[in-house]
Amino acid sequence: MSTPKKWQKSTFSGGGDGNACVELAAPTPQNIHLRESDHPATELATSPAALARLLRTVKSGKLT
Repeated sequence: MSTPKKWQKSTFSGGGDGNACVELAAPTPQNIHLRESDHPATELATSPAALARLLRTVKSGKLT
């Protein structure tokens, strides 16, 4: 039996239920799970390093 993930919303989402935002859970140090609050059954799993690279790229403005 697996332990339920503890999902966290960004403080920028405004809190409360029903807000459209991305939620994050880190069940182990090697895995990060992401989901959209509107569609919680769909999850994306990645590593902390890959997520950090994505965030750096987004922040740099290189994605158009």
